[in-house]
Amino acid sequence: MSAPVPSTFEQPWSVGFLSNQIKGWIDRLGTAWVEGELTQWGVSGGNVYGKLKDLEADATVSFTLWSSTRAKLTEDFKQGDRVIALVKPNWWVKGGSLTMQVLQLRHVGLGDLLERIERLKRQLQSEGLFDPARKRPLPFLPNLIGLITGKDSDAEKDVLRNAHLRWPSVQFRVVHAAVQGDRCVSEVASAIRRLDADPEVDVIIVARGGGDFQNLLGFSDETVVRAAAEATTPIVSAIGHEADRPLLDEVADLRASTPTDAAKRVVPDVAEELSRIQQARARMRSRVTSFVGHEIDRIGQLRSRPALASHTWLVDSRAEELTRLVARGTELIDYRVDRAAQQLADLRSHLRALSPKRTLERGYAIVQGPDGRALRHVAEAPVGTALRVTVSDGRLHATVDAVDSADR
Repeated sequence: MSAPVPSTFEQPWSVGFLSNQIKGWIDRLGTAWVEGELTQWGVSGGNVYGKLKDLEADATVSFTLWSSTRAKLTEDFKQGDRVIALVKPNWWVKGGSLTMQVLQLRHVGLGDLLERIERLKRQLQSEGLFDPARKRPLPFLPNLIGLITGKDSDAEKDVLRNAHLRWPSVQFRVVHAAVQGDRCVSEVASAIRRLDADPEVDVIIVARGGGDFQNLLGFSDETVVRAAAEATTPIVSAIGHEADRPLLDEVADLRASTPTDAAKRVVPDVAEELSRIQQARARMRSRVTSFVGHEIDRIGQLRSRPALASHTWLVDSRAEELTRLVARGTELIDYRVDRAAQQLADLRSHLRALSPKRTLERGYAIVQGPDGRALRHVAEAPVGTALRVTVSDGRLHATVDAVDSADR
């Protein structure tokens, strides 16, 4: 095909020419295998008119499945199925619209889906998102519970009914979200972030009442799993039943087997708690009674002792010892006094033996001159000197009449 003449302001293309050019370009694209989710599946006149949505990006294309091709399909399809389709872009010149003509259509194999989920699981596990150390404990009695579930779903009714039966005053903040289909991932992830940002919400329950494998795929989506991993509020996953294990179960702080189980795990039973309180009170009363009784017995034993039985016991028991000590003290004092008296007498006798008076009593005398000094030499008392002579029993006054030297 030769290149078209470029369009100018003076020579513009006609609409038909432009439309045919577009069709030519699109026809040259050929066919392509694409994977996506059926978000619309409508049958009209044997033909199917639907939409195929990207599994991750926000992109959707319309498709047409002619009745002749549909008759060759060996599987049944419905909205929400994940499929692989061989499509050929088709430009409708008259209507100016683009659609994809489906030439072949098949479900994504279960093995393929499981392999992709397993690959994502290994990746998230290597990042530590499933580490038990990341699991946060649930509050004992949450003031406000966030609940993410389908509108008017059995899961919502089960959680609310069982929670209020266990604790009538418990409060919920319910956020409705699509729990399957093309809106499931975005709405559930958005609801998790919304409730996690609410400071009044103490715990978040994500609940769905079971379903087949494909209906639960949204809860194994990386966007939902990472939203749950990034939340700071404890999350309880109540998706499906006991055998269902979406990846949200692995990253949640607690996995509940059913929505009813989630209510029982999050909300304590008021009857059980009252029973525990009564049992605790009974144990405390028993312990206190036992302790008081033990102390009463101990005080009774103390009061029965002699020291406390009679207030004079201590005085009486010490009176004899006091008398003995007083007698011993008197004896010691008398002994010390007698000994001191004897020592005094000995000192007196010794002193008397050394006293000048004793010398005088033996016949000696002390001669003193007029100035009172004792005379030692005759030269100190010339004739006519007045003398004072001291003897043992008094004094004599004399005058020197003559002096005899010892040498004479």
